[in-house]
Amino acid sequence: MTEPLTKRLTAETIGTALLLAAVVGSGIMAERLADGNMAVALLANTLATAAMLVVIITLFGSISAHFNPAVSLVMAIRRELPWQEVMPYILAQLAGACIGVLLAHAMFEMPLFEISLKARSGSAQMLSEAVATFGLIGVIIGCLTQNVKAIPYAVALYIASAYWFTASTSFANPAVTIARALTNSFAGIQPADVIGFIAAQIIGAVVAAAIFQRLFKNKLPG
Repeated sequence: MTEPLTKRLTAETIGTALLLAAVVGSGIMAERLADGNMAVALLANTLATAAMLVVIITLFGSISAHFNPAVSLVMAIRRELPWQEVMPYILAQLAGACIGVLLAHAMFEMPLFEISLKARSGSAQMLSEAVATFGLIGVIIGCLTQNVKAIPYAVALYIASAYWFTASTSFANPAVTIARALTNSFAGIQPADVIGFIAAQIIGAVVAAAIFQRLFKNKLPG
């Protein structure tokens, strides 16, 4: 039975907040401890993010575990989420993401409110975000049709890999992208680059939905 909307939105808010606390907090810690070694800092950031993804998807999976507007959009396309619930989901994810950034700043005694100065622009970055989101959606749809229990681990492993094989370090999430514009730390992105990232993510998600729906057509509901 589907859980009440308020319960699902609460899970989305908390889960997304924990995700961003891990992404931003681990980035701050890694930058402080890596002594300028960016590869070590990125590795630490990757491991913390992947570990948190396993935890929150496992923890909230029985209630709701999108934590990503692109995923919610695709679930609506698949008729697994009513279209009238897409916007509440997105708002909950955005709220949770911003809360997570604030928590990370507070835990590391940084100013709560910042604007990132980290440039992430250019066609390579946009292509990276489209590819990263395309792959993420493909992983989710594939696991939903073949092995639901594998989703936490498959998603975490994919994102860990995409941190390294994409030029953008795989944001693959519009809520994460917006929230990371609010931290001038290792994980940040300057506001001017946010729209390009989100556009690429949505394109990647929609293309993935179309392709993987057809690829797994005989296994999909409805």
